[in-house]
Amino acid sequence: MSRAALLVLADGRFPAGGHAHSGGAEEAVKAGRITGGASLEEFCRGRLHTAGLVAASVAAAGALGADVGELDAAADARTPSPALRVAARRLGRQLTRAARAAWPCGELDALARQFPKGAHQAVVLGVVARAAGLGPSDAAHCAAYESVSGPAGAVVRLLSLDPFDATGVLARLAPEVDRVADRAVEAARVVAEKGADALPAASAPLLEIGAQAHAGWAVRLFAS
Repeated sequence: MSRAALLVLADGRFPAGGHAHSGGAEEAVKAGRITGGASLEEFCRGRLHTAGLVAASVAAAGALGADVGELDAAADARTPSPALRVAARRLGRQLTRAARAAWPCGELDALARQFPKGAHQAVVLGVVARAAGLGPSDAAHCAAYESVSGPAGAVVRLLSLDPFDATGVLARLAPEVDRVADRAVEAARVVAEKGADALPAASAPLLEIGAQAHAGWAVRLFAS
């Protein structure tokens, strides 16, 4: 198992398209729910334990070799917002492209053929982890960390928040990221016996509603 590969995959400079998405932070800033470091931390914590847990569980199951079609359907069922489904598939398509360049293999080629418009990002992440020689815990950590690092980076741009404050938020949330990743792996190991329905279905209704509102904006900085 290559820890260096994990660093490459988790690096914000990996060209997987995440920089164009705010994870709901742009809408939350406009609505006044994120105004600085403290409210950013609460937003990220909520996202981590809902959307982040679901994504981490799907990614871990993918890394364990679960059927990608079943996982994609499960991810769809756990994403009520059409706007978030579109965003997840766009991110999945971009991640597939980047990963095929970094870790070319037949499994990624097959995934691209099966989902020409992109599978859900979390599903792709699990397959990419396998291609990179990583395990389910690595995939879960990548997904969980991205669920908070994306909004934190976006708010630096949206509010001109001091990057040191945003980094402090991520550092304080690190133990919770570990716990969510551990929960995700535990859930993913049950999929082989009980199917993808066993995956967590933690919901974040305000994120879903905000994503639909954000999709209708005429002018926005981020795609989602």
